[in-house]
Amino acid sequence: MRRVAILGGTRGMGRSIARRFVERGDWVVLLGRDEDELGRSKADLEARGAPGVRVATTRCDLEHPESFRPALEAAEQLLEGIDTVVVTAGLFATQEKLEQDPVFAQKLLTVDFANTVVFCEEARKKLLLRGKGTLCVFSSVAGDRGRKPVVIYGAAKAGLSAYLEGLDHKYRSQGLVTVCVKPGFVHTGMTSGLPTPPFAGEPDDVAQAVIEAIDAGTPVVYAPAIWRAVMTAIKAMPRFVMRRAGF
Repeated sequence: MRRVAILGGTRGMGRSIARRFVERGDWVVLLGRDEDELGRSKADLEARGAPGVRVATTRCDLEHPESFRPALEAAEQLLEGIDTVVVTAGLFATQEKLEQDPVFAQKLLTVDFANTVVFCEEARKKLLLRGKGTLCVFSSVAGDRGRKPVVIYGAAKAGLSAYLEGLDHKYRSQGLVTVCVKPGFVHTGMTSGLPTPPFAGEPDDVAQAVIEAIDAGTPVVYAPAIWRAVMTAIKAMPRFVMRRAGF
């Protein structure tokens, strides 16, 4: 049985992951900033959970780093220890919107990279203090290669992916298992209204792949899996081709 803290578990892929955890009997604490959403999600998970499952909530806001340590400490108390931390929270906007709104662009860069790294550092220290643990964080295929539609968002995710790889290299031998999730396009509220590209995924399918990666200790997981082949091909393209391409 795992004892899991999830930042971003009240919606989208995080919600699907939380549901899968409780359905198989793992204990879960949801970290989030909206008390109403936390309450609704807690009730949903309790209704779905296997017998004996414990579900708890505590406030944490990825825009406010001062909330990180108290939230993780509360999570430890609520579940009598945590051995797994999952981070699915983050911001997204189209490249067009980010170019038109530099204030929001700065906010996205701060939340998706700097603040996420700061949160992960707090989680890393907590997990290593107990001797071992798993840190699973959602990055994106957008960070694998600089591309026209995701210049700014992709830059934040590229930095996050590099950080997670560094953690894996440095701390795996000490017991910290780092799992970097790289989703392609997934049908969630974050992508609502955007044109659906090929190979679009569903939250439940992504959740299953993530759970399997956490259990196996897989350092990098693409979801849907076909995105590994897609991004391998894109990364191999010469720069002059990428300048002409629209993807």
